Amino acid sequence: MSIRRNSLFTLAIIALLFLSPVSTFACACCAETGHYYSGLGELDDYPLSQLKRMRVMKTAFLFLTEAGLEEDAFGITNPKESYSTESLFVSNVWRLTFRSGTNTGTLELPLPAKLWIHSADIHDGKLSAGGGPLLYKEWRLEGEVKGSGVFKNGVASPAKYALVLQGRGNGCDNAEDFSHWRLDVRGESARYAFHGKLARPVPAKP
Repeated sequence: MSIRRNSLFTLAIIALLFLSPVSTFACACCAETGHYYSGLGELDDYPLSQLKRMRVMKTAFLFLTEAGLEEDAFGITNPKESYSTESLFVSNVWRLTFRSGTNTGTLELPLPAKLWIHSADIHDGKLSAGGGPLLYKEWRLEGEVKGSGVFKNGVASPAKYALVLQGRGNGCDNAEDFSHWRLDVRGESARYAFHGKLARPVPAKP
C-alpha cells in the first residue's frame, strides 16, 4: 500500500508540474472583476503592429441625427447616407477611401505618437475565453486630417480627426478584439462622423 501511495503522490506532483505553466499562461491575460483603466499609452511597436492588421468592412455609414444631411454632413460634397469603403496603411498614415456612385473621397489619418486606451468590466456577466470578465475596450487616436475628393473643401482649413476603435476582450489587447469603428472630423469647415464594422484582421506575422 505504501508503494502504491507513493506512486500516486508522484503522479500527482508530475501532473501539477505540467498543469501549472498552462494555468499560468491561460491567466496571464485574465482581467479581474471590477477592472477599469483609461489613459494615454505609447503607440509603439506592439500596438502599432496590431493597428496595422485592422481593416474596415466594405460599408461605412454617415452618422445622422434629426438635423439631417445638411447639418450632419457639413464639409462633404453631395453627401450620402452610406459609402463603399476601403482602408490601407501607407507608412504611418491610415488612408480611408469612400465611394458612392461617382462620388469619391479619401481621408488620410496620420498616426499620433500616443493613443488613448480604455478598458472596463461592464458587469454584464460575460467571461473571456481564458477566464475573468469580458472587458469593453476602446482605442482612440487623434490628429490632423487630410482629405481629397468629396472631403477636399471641408479640410481646406485645418481639421482634426478622432478615430475610436471599439471591441471586447480579455486583459491583453489584440487586433481580433476590435469589431467596430467611429471616425469624427471637426474643423472650421467640417463637421461629420462615420461609423462601421471592422473586418477580420490581417494574419499576424510569425
